[in-house]
Amino acid sequence: MSTPGRRYGYVGPPHLLRTVRPGTAGHAVHAAADLDAWAAERGGAELAEPFTFVVTPDGLLRLAPRRSEHVACAGGGDVLAAGEMTFRRAAGRWTATEVSNQSTGYCPDPGSWPAVAAALDRAGVGRPGRFTHELVFRRCPECRELNVVRENQFVCVFCDGDLPPLWNVAP
Repeated sequence: MSTPGRRYGYVGPPHLLRTVRPGTAGHAVHAAADLDAWAAERGGAELAEPFTFVVTPDGLLRLAPRRSEHVACAGGGDVLAAGEMTFRRAAGRWTATEVSNQSTGYCPDPGSWPAVAAALDRAGVGRPGRFTHELVFRRCPECRELNVVRENQFVCVFCDGDLPPLWNVAP
């Protein structure tokens, strides 16, 4: 697990980082009203899909359309968490119904959940008690390839090398 409040730097393809321009950060969600405004700009089909999200180092939740890059949503900066999130509005309240740490640009550990929970709580958005879909990312020390650990098998799918138990994705 990662250290609470750990900052994750971008570890994805360099060419994507070079496309980030000032002012491209995702939609800031300080409160549920910000989510209302975001939803009003979206079509019904897009609202049914998960959104790209990041939690910035100041604890702010930012959203972008699903096919957006996490690094663009973060404005090119570090994050406390990143992944995909689905929302539902019921009884006048927004709830994040599904939340994952699926971001190959930042590869956050499941231990990044407290940052997500705090950002949603601060905004007054309901949430699950943890990620609904967790990924464990590791970089193989032998071949340097990025792996998603499946079924708790810490073995590289590319070279069969052992993967470390602790997060090691950053170069």
